[in-house]
Amino acid sequence: MLYIVAGTGYTGARLFAALDHSVGINRHQPVELSSRDFIIRNLDEDSIEPVDLQVRRSMVYSIPPSTNDAGNTRLQRLLGAIQPALQRIVYLSTTGVYGDQQGKITDESAELLAVNARAKRRLTDEQMLHHYADDNDCEIVILRVPGIYGPGRLGISRIQDGTKFIAEADAHPGNRIHVEDLVTCCIAALSPETPPGVYNVGDGDHRSSIEFASCVAKLAGLALPPTVSRAEANESFSELRLSFLRESRILDTTKMREILGVVPRYENVEDGIKASLL
Repeated sequence: MLYIVAGTGYTGARLFAALDHSVGINRHQPVELSSRDFIIRNLDEDSIEPVDLQVRRSMVYSIPPSTNDAGNTRLQRLLGAIQPALQRIVYLSTTGVYGDQQGKITDESAELLAVNARAKRRLTDEQMLHHYADDNDCEIVILRVPGIYGPGRLGISRIQDGTKFIAEADAHPGNRIHVEDLVTCCIAALSPETPPGVYNVGDGDHRSSIEFASCVAKLAGLALPPTVSRAEANESFSELRLSFLRESRILDTTKMREILGVVPRYENVEDGIKASLL
């Protein structure tokens, strides 16, 4: 089976490298992956050249929606250009579609309470995929992804710069996944044996952002980050950062473990951080 990896950023590049038979779709061919096949398409153009796959393929789509595109048409443009229609699509969405669940355990049946623009765009993509599936006999697997960490994504520069975090007493639980475990989830989701549907993915280690940052600091030999109360954060943090910190939920990843069949390698965030520092 030849797989399509649409978007070869932080996660997509690792997935692309892990799949022996894959073609990338990207705005340009990344230098570090220059020896592999790529289909070059700019999904922000009004019209793009057709993508002729010869036969039906499966695709992992990890390209974020454009922040400047009210119609959210990156995904729509690509789906319209690919012929023949795809057999299976694995879409990397966000757990932000759940909005603020007030700290409750949140499974895939939870009400979708997305309020910020980022999450709403992802939700639009999810809905678009369901329509595409109905029209093209295509299987859809949606992975709702929390914060992704790994090599180069530990927030070390923020700790070194003395960025303040909300104190543990006022902090919400966190949800995250190591990039290697996310790649494993993507590969499992591509399997025709995996039932289509929605899957929360995460490591099950729900440490708050300050706990995570403090763990990184200790293991990297850095000073612990300073903290402020939530009230102080509301006065000094950027609106973008606050939009993440206002929401609280604990992801239930039972389906990931029991149906997708993935048990995270890095269930303990300390192990994941250590591996990422090597």
